[in-house]
Amino acid sequence: MLLIAMTTMMSNIAIITALPHLKDYFVDEQNIEFLARLMITVPSLAIAFLAPFLGHFVYKIGRKRSALIALFLFAVAGSSGLYLATINLLLYSRFLLGIAIAILMIVSTSLVGDYFRGDARHKFMGLQGAFVSLGGVAFVVGGGILSDINWRYSFSIYLIGFLLAPLVYKFLDEKVIMHDIDEDDENLNSNLFIIYILAFILMLVFYILPTQIPFLIINHFGASGTMTGSIIATAFISNAIGAITFRKLKLRFSFVKIYLIGMGIISIGFIAIGLVKDVHFFFLTAPIMGFGGGILMTNMTAWMLNRSHHTKRIHSSAYLTSSLFLGQFFSPIIFHPIVNSFGIEHFFIVVGIFVGVVTIVTSLIFYSRN
Repeated sequence: MLLIAMTTMMSNIAIITALPHLKDYFVDEQNIEFLARLMITVPSLAIAFLAPFLGHFVYKIGRKRSALIALFLFAVAGSSGLYLATINLLLYSRFLLGIAIAILMIVSTSLVGDYFRGDARHKFMGLQGAFVSLGGVAFVVGGGILSDINWRYSFSIYLIGFLLAPLVYKFLDEKVIMHDIDEDDENLNSNLFIIYILAFILMLVFYILPTQIPFLIINHFGASGTMTGSIIATAFISNAIGAITFRKLKLRFSFVKIYLIGMGIISIGFIAIGLVKDVHFFFLTAPIMGFGGGILMTNMTAWMLNRSHHTKRIHSSAYLTSSLFLGQFFSPIIFHPIVNSFGIEHFFIVVGIFVGVVTIVTSLIFYSRN
């Protein structure tokens, strides 16, 4: 279950350090920088719009069989950048990769709800969030090193899907443990729409880190793909720490309060990134944002599982997956004009201040009503 989770949320950014190099290869392609950013978000588009339907697919054929199909597609579609020749074909392959990631995320999320509850669920979800983040480290660092050799080589990291498939076939047990039968059904499946909206906002903001910061580090500071990957990797390591920290926070705070705390941390991270004048200081500022994101992503999934009845868990997981990746897809589209207006460096400060102000105002409203 942890290895499946590793291939989900952060896996589509394995090629992120290769993106700035695409403009040198596709020299005749108009708007190549925008199209390069879409290489990261097209999988998110597939996930966002197809996850609800894929939830029905997983429900019908079973989670184990779904995971095996998805891992095969993950490896084939993900690695297609090794041999595809046009940017359009690359974008189509990324769409197929998104389908694979959606299925894997639905499977991994719903299984956590089936096998754990209460504090045990929060503990495992923190561990799962850490694996997602550490998977991001492996994907980004590996992709960064490979992209310095040749931008195409970074796509080969998706072949890990072939290695995981035999493990899923042998060890994954999808037997449902009915932990939630004694729970109050009236309190379940409520406020899920609000959770989906907050998940969309979270990913809209957090995904600025992988989609915008490589262009700041590589184009503005002239750093290599290896260094850029290493900086983003430190953010993901911090993301893992944030995910593990969630359990301790949950012992003291509600899901709503944890959401506000996490967004406040992300705001500070944005501003700190925008103030960097030496590329090495990104190793200190990027992890701030990563830490907040780790808390928030674990919080959203735990929140959804806490409100979802066991009979609706696969479908609820599918809608949460859709919300998260819809935020991923729209992130570069919404923020691209702002980057053009303020410049990539000041962009982080502007967004950080805006997120901070909204978080403070929301917190004041929330506490005044409670």
